[in-house]
Formats: sequence, C-alpha cells, structure tokens
Amino acid sequence: MLDIKFLRENPEAVKENIRKKFQDDKLPLVDEVITLDEANRAVMKEADELRANRNKISKMIGGLMAQGKRDEAEEAKRKVSEESAALAALEQKEEQFAERIRKIMMTIPNIIDPSVPIGKDDSENVEVERFGEPAVPDFEIPYHTEIMEGFGGIDLDGARRVAGNGFYYLIGDIARLHSAVISYARDFMIDRGFTYVVPPFMIRSGVVTGVMSFAEMDAMMYKIEDEDLYLIGTSEHSMIGRFIDQIIPEDKLPYTLTSYSPCFRKEKGAHGIEERGVYRIHQFEKQEMIVVCRPEESPVWFDRLWQHTVDLFRSLDIPVRTLECCSGDLADLKVKSVDVEAWSPRQKKYFEVGSCSNLGDAQARRLKMRVADKDGKKYLPHTLNNTVVAPPRMLIAFLENNLQPDMSVRIPQPLRPYMGGKEVLTPNRGPRE
Repeated sequence: MLDIKFLRENPEAVKENIRKKFQDDKLPLVDEVITLDEANRAVMKEADELRANRNKISKMIGGLMAQGKRDEAEEAKRKVSEESAALAALEQKEEQFAERIRKIMMTIPNIIDPSVPIGKDDSENVEVERFGEPAVPDFEIPYHTEIMEGFGGIDLDGARRVAGNGFYYLIGDIARLHSAVISYARDFMIDRGFTYVVPPFMIRSGVVTGVMSFAEMDAMMYKIEDEDLYLIGTSEHSMIGRFIDQIIPEDKLPYTLTSYSPCFRKEKGAHGIEERGVYRIHQFEKQEMIVVCRPEESPVWFDRLWQHTVDLFRSLDIPVRTLECCSGDLADLKVKSVDVEAWSPRQKKYFEVGSCSNLGDAQARRLKMRVADKDGKKYLPHTLNNTVVAPPRMLIAFLENNLQPDMSVRIPQPLRPYMGGKEVLTPNRGPRE
C-alpha cells in the first residue's frame, strides 16, 4: 500500500505505474482518492476547530457558575451540546472517508522497481540466468504420478473419495522422500544463519488484508466458517503478521527466518494438462524464508534469498533458471520478483518451483509495523519472502532429474542422511501400505 502523502504529491507517477502494470481500469481511483483526501482533510480541520471551541466553552462554564451567571452558563452548555452533536456528525464523515480511502489505497498497486521489465503477463517474463546443464536422457520419462505409482507411492483416487480433486495421499518411500526434502531444506537454511520457526496455520482477517491484495485473497484463501480465521496460503502470511502493530528496535534487524507450514489454496480456475497430478493442488507443505530489514538493505537481501533456493536445488543435482517477473505479472504489493524454475527433462522445459519477492514497505504500512532507531525515530521496514522448497512440485523436479533407465531414483549425497542412508529408491510396482 502506498503512502497517501506520496500519492497526493505524485499522482502522475502513480498513474504511470498503473499503466506499466496494465491496470488502466484503476486510473480513475487516483483522482478519486485525491478528491476524497481533500474532503477528508477539510472535515478533519472543521472537526478540530469545533473541538477546540467546544473545549474553550466547556472551560468557561465552571467560571460562569462560580460568578453566579447561571443563564450564561446554561447558554454555554447548550452551545457545547450543539457542537458535540455537530462534531459527532463530522467524526462519522471522517470514518466514512477514511474507510473509502483505505479501500482504494489497498487497491492501487505498489510502485515497481525501475529494473522490472515491462510486460503484460508471465509470457513476457525475462530469463536472467541458468544454473546447471539441462539434459534430456535417452529413455522416456513417465509423467510424475506414474513414477510415483511405480513405488506404490501415491493414491489420488482415495484422496478424491475423501476430499475431492486437488488432494493426494503420499505413501512409503515417496512420502519419506517428501519429508526428507522438507527436513533437508530446513537444515539447509539453518546452516545459512536463518532462525527456524513453526508459525500458526490460521490467521485473522486483519492480518490477511495486511499481507496480500484483495485479488490474491479472493483467489487463494479458505475462510473458517463463523470465525475470524483463514487458513494460510503460505507461512509468509503468519510470519509477517507476527509483527502487526509492533515497534521493532532497530538493533533487532534484520530478522532472517525460515518457516515450515502446510499451505491451503483455492487455486481458482482451470490450469491445463501439465498441471494435473500433484502440480497444482489445494494442500501442500512448504519451507519458506522471510526477511524483515532496513529499507536500504532490501535489494541485497533480495539477491541473497533467490540464490539460496538456487543453491539448494543445485545441491540435489536439479538444473534451474531464474526469471525476472515483468510488471504485469507482479502482484500489487510487490516491488520486484524473481521466479526460480526447475528443469523438466520430460517436458523439455523449465517450470516454476519458487518465487522470491521484495514487497518494500507495503506490508509494513498495512500492518502498522514500525522500526525505532537509537534516537527513537520511527520508520517502516521492508519485508521479503522466498520459497526454499515446496513439495510436491519439488518432488516432480527431483524424480525426473534423478530417474534412472531402470525407473529407480538416485538419491544425491546431501539427502541420504534424511532417507536412512539409502542411495537409490527401487520401484516395486505395487501398493505398499
């Protein structure tokens, strides 16, 4: 969310940013919020004058009573009563203006970084760099669910009976591999100096609107019926929400945190044939990284975060690339974002396995997070987040890139301690429960 003062002083810059994001339908909102802001400030000024006059008259009443001027005192009381009623009406107007302004400001997108490429959607994202050599083996790689079925490792039909489409059972070695990847990612980030956190998996509506845009909220979040609680779509939500209404001592920064959670997402809309199986689902687990830092440090942390994900995938022999997200592909709160994509030898192309985002001070402003420096001066910190790993997407990349001609799966050295020392998984072609 932008600072209303910035919008007031730079309306054309805000409009140009909206155009860069190809959201021209939001252009009228800039003029509307400026008009509302002017009206609101006029009402606030009038209310302040009324309060001052009312307080002045109230102070006179005691003196008039002491002087025996009862009629004048009663007239003063009448004026106080009138002005209190007028003030209440003005305060109601203030609340109405403030609520409308807040809703508009939460709809107007954040100012993107100058380095962000301009484009309408994800088809115009720009490849930045490749890590590892993408290879296509000389044998056919089955679809990921077929690989898992070879180990008796997945039951989609049972999950449909229990919960519907978009859910799964993982079984045996595949389930163990899933947990091993999460555990390895946790320790990988701890070894890089991040503090491990297990956060709440539900959050209140005030946190939801503080960490994401209305469009994201509608597309993603599951609401708990009859309660002010939502299931999280990512642990970023509750991790950043932890700081709502807090003043953080500057010497505590930066917070570098890595969090585990299940994630729940509506995933509205149709997603295409390559997203069948367990590519896009309603429930999954994820290891995340979060940074809260000084504004001037966020560009450095941004580059560090996506590099951690690249390093983790490369440690498991999975080729990856980074993509700079174009303006039209950025969620409204984001200043800059880079996707990490893993190589799929079956599809002979890369697919998304993680996303690194710098949100500037947008979440901090919405959540009223502030930092107090040594002199007591307060400012808004920057927040960043990035995916470490998110099985089962990560499992798709892992299985395809480590699959052998006999349909066994090689376990890279770093993951073996988490798999009981196994160096290879051998398919059994049958259920094992």
